[in-house]
Amino acid sequence: MAIENGSAFLLKIGNGAVPPSFATVAGLRTTQLSVNGEAVNVTTKDSGGWRELLSGAGVRSVSVSAAGIFTGSAAEVRLRSAALAGTIDDFELSFESGERMRGRFLVTRLDYAGDYNGERQYTLNLESSGAVASL
Repeated sequence: MAIENGSAFLLKIGNGAVPPSFATVAGLRTTQLSVNGEAVNVTTKDSGGWRELLSGAGVRSVSVSAAGIFTGSAAEVRLRSAALAGTIDDFELSFESGERMRGRFLVTRLDYAGDYNGERQYTLNLESSGAVASL
């Protein structure tokens, strides 16, 4: 398995059309993706003392964290608008291998910071709403 470059992990936001086209949220320096699952325990006295889980049950979610440099791109403006309005939007994650994940996410956190002589930076968190498909 080849090592993948972290800079090739891209976060993209949809344009609101159906079907959406996606634009890269520019200036990302760090990104993180977490796939979460909640187990449903179906252990009974017939389980022989071993825990049994129900496959396909429970709540699944995807969380994304990213940090970068603010560039004022149209994608960043759309992301900020979604955060301020509390609306769910289409997002796509793409990886160097060509694999992509697509789904609807809510911006749960958007922070801006900057030094007097430095660039304006931001961090963001996204939480999935509905199914996230691997393409």
